[in-house]
Amino acid sequence: MRQVVLDTETTGLDPKSGHRIIEIGCVELVNRKLTGRHYHQYINPEREVDNGAIEVHGITNEFLVDKPVFSQIADEFMAFCEGAELVIHNAAFDVGFIDAELKRLRSPRWKSVASHCGVLDTLALAREKHPGQKNNLDALCKRYFVDNSQRDLHGALLDAEILADVYLVMTGGQTDLALAGNDGSGDSDEEGQPQAQTEAGVIRRLTAQRAPLNVLRASAEEASAHEEMLALLEKSAGKHFW
Repeated sequence: MRQVVLDTETTGLDPKSGHRIIEIGCVELVNRKLTGRHYHQYINPEREVDNGAIEVHGITNEFLVDKPVFSQIADEFMAFCEGAELVIHNAAFDVGFIDAELKRLRSPRWKSVASHCGVLDTLALAREKHPGQKNNLDALCKRYFVDNSQRDLHGALLDAEILADVYLVMTGGQTDLALAGNDGSGDSDEEGQPQAQTEAGVIRRLTAQRAPLNVLRASAEEASAHEEMLALLEKSAGKHFW
């Protein structure tokens, strides 16, 4: 099964008001394993970025001036996603923006996200699992012990990487990370790590490979003492306390 964990940054909140995508970040999962392939692109939105949006992601109008427009990157981006299930947090937001960009293209090839991909909304999934609780990405990182210490500002590639971790833990366990390799597309540093460059600086994951957990096994003496304690508790209480 091929999945693409995706996030976008935008000029504002509503594509119906003319707001546009300014950054796309994707990481690939195959059979619940991160492959190291990713897609990352900044985009000139051909309009001003709202000040409130800049406060969230730190991407300024000046930074975007020399970036390609969406029509120039549409084929590469959609080819990366085509046929996959997109894993998105609050999918209606990102899909709404992508569909608005595709509609602008009037391309006979790319009609809408639903025409080429499945969509899994991790926000809806989190609300089912944790009703009445905060389920934004930061809250889920805290709940599932996922490191988001580098998330000073929102960034599409960084958030996609973090969401991949959250999704894997939330749906049945983490796998080894292989977040970036020289065979992937998008920006990477000299060590092959993915990075997102904004005027606030470089945002990147510091750890691409987790060390294996240490497993401490009880000695024969400790196991025997444990059994004796259980027997004592059962005798005194009639049943275990747990």
